[in-house]
Amino acid sequence: MGPHPAVAAIRLAVRRVLHDVLTDLTERPAGERPTGRGAAAEGAPPLVLVACSGGADSMALASALAFEAPKLGIRAGGITVDHGLQAGSDLRAAEVVARMTALRLDPVESVAVRVGREGGPEAAARDARYAALDEAADRLGAAAVLLGHTRDDQAETVLLGLARGSGIRSLSGMAEVSGATGRTHRYRRPFLQVDRQTARKACMVQSLPVWDDPHNIDPAYTRSRLRHEGLPALEKALGKGVVEALARTARLSRDDADALDAWAAEAEAGVRDADGRLECAKLYALPPAVRRRVLRRAVVAAGSPAGSLFARHIEEVDRLITGWRGQGAINLPGRVEAQRQGGRLVIRQG
Repeated sequence: MGPHPAVAAIRLAVRRVLHDVLTDLTERPAGERPTGRGAAAEGAPPLVLVACSGGADSMALASALAFEAPKLGIRAGGITVDHGLQAGSDLRAAEVVARMTALRLDPVESVAVRVGREGGPEAAARDARYAALDEAADRLGAAAVLLGHTRDDQAETVLLGLARGSGIRSLSGMAEVSGATGRTHRYRRPFLQVDRQTARKACMVQSLPVWDDPHNIDPAYTRSRLRHEGLPALEKALGKGVVEALARTARLSRDDADALDAWAAEAEAGVRDADGRLECAKLYALPPAVRRRVLRRAVVAAGSPAGSLFARHIEEVDRLITGWRGQGAINLPGRVEAQRQGGRLVIRQG
């Protein structure tokens, strides 16, 4: 008799991603392969880590990784991040380490972080978490880090992007494969086609203990309100299938956004003068969707944090091209300013 359908579903999702990791490693140039004290020597098994909070999604992911990795000759380890935002968080992190160790993951670590305030509590916690995961992956030489985001998380992300009015890139949600600068293949999200209930069911039938983060039901957090109030209201008004439709929107939007980003990357060289400055007349001739992407690339390159840069910022810069009336410099996140000077767009950090 085979495993429970929920367990089979999560294992299949993880197996597919691990196959992708192995394929990617064979195709990646030697200079781009993982390094660090835990990096695999020539011919040794690669290391894949799971980021585990102890919640149902990540515990289901940890169990599936522990089951599938050895069959493919992959070492499986785990990292839990202690954000220090709740009393006893260090003890809870130690419990998660013990649970991952019981699954026979190795290495297993708990990493404590200090959460700042920039961008709000949710964004600050996310930034601290990814910085910790990047550091651990670099130090251990991990080939990939698996994240337990589900189809429900994807739907919530799409709705949040829609509410911000940040354009098609926000509607594309989370990528199945992403990474830090220079590590574009690091993060893998096997569960983007798996619903949250399946992950929880997989934990239940395997008797895996899970921890439900109280932040996930705290109405002080936007995502929590969306999860417990917004999405149920949409399903009540529109019927079942809203989550699946939003996840499908993310996939379609990502294809479109990727194509436009590639177009913008090619177009950028053609709108700069011999000194590398952006020429306003040539920018004006570009399709608006491509022009705004060129402007965003230039603003980020000048030092503006991508996570703090919204559509309204780029629209203000775009008006220096399309609605020029002699207006002054535009102040942007990261102390970057954009100013039109003599038919050129000057973007620099103040």
